[in-house]
Amino acid sequence: MKSSLFFLLIFASSCATFFKNQNERVLAKVYDEYLYESDLTGLVPAGTSSKDSISISKGFIDNWVRQQVLLHQARKNLTSNQLDFTKQLENYKNSLIIYEYENALVRLNLDTLITEDELQNYYDLYQQNFLLKENIVQFQYVKLPLKTPNVKQFKTLLSSGSEEDQTRLSELCEKQAADYFLDDQNWLLFTDLLKQIPIKTYNQEDFLKNHREFEFEDSTFLYLVRFRDFKIKESVSPFPFEKRRIHDVILNKRKIDLLNRMQEDIYTNARKKNDFELY
Repeated sequence: MKSSLFFLLIFASSCATFFKNQNERVLAKVYDEYLYESDLTGLVPAGTSSKDSISISKGFIDNWVRQQVLLHQARKNLTSNQLDFTKQLENYKNSLIIYEYENALVRLNLDTLITEDELQNYYDLYQQNFLLKENIVQFQYVKLPLKTPNVKQFKTLLSSGSEEDQTRLSELCEKQAADYFLDDQNWLLFTDLLKQIPIKTYNQEDFLKNHREFEFEDSTFLYLVRFRDFKIKESVSPFPFEKRRIHDVILNKRKIDLLNRMQEDIYTNARKKNDFELY
């Protein structure tokens, strides 16, 4: 009976070590630190396979163990002064408070409406700041299976600039093309087009200067391309291509100006009210 009681106590002690509260399972222990099953809640995305779930969980546990071992070693070897982060934590907390307050002010007070004239004026004023880092193009592109019967019609419509022919081309592409892009009003990177066509160009500038229309064939598809216009890198970037960037620049400048005014107003009001003293 004494022997049975002894083993029962050992078992109970073991269970207490591996369960938090009543049924919280412990997954790992490093010195006096425990990793519980609940600590992995939300770690594995829904729909993840069992194999991947196990791999993700094992990776997390391994990283936790490594971190705890390192922390233990660090605490052993650092002085109490080195382990005192009171000032750093206070500064970090203050920074977060100010950051949240500034974000709230920006959400409430920032004028986000930027007119087309403002965008254009900024572009005209700082045009030399908008130099292209890559070649850009306006183009139309059609990818056809090799056995497409009416390839000649596609070529004719692609070469035509009439609105009626463009509509007809769009209808044909919808029915027969494996892929297509017909919006030649937007500027896109030439490298993006080359990702769609399996060719290599060793000199992009020469290629663009010498090919208004281009076709290429591989073992499966015929690629038809018509260039409407192009701009070479290091030249001034066209306004439409820079509109989004200019919009972001103007908006960011407004944000900085707003925050600077806010900070100065708060400081000035505090000084007028004698809310602070300098010694």
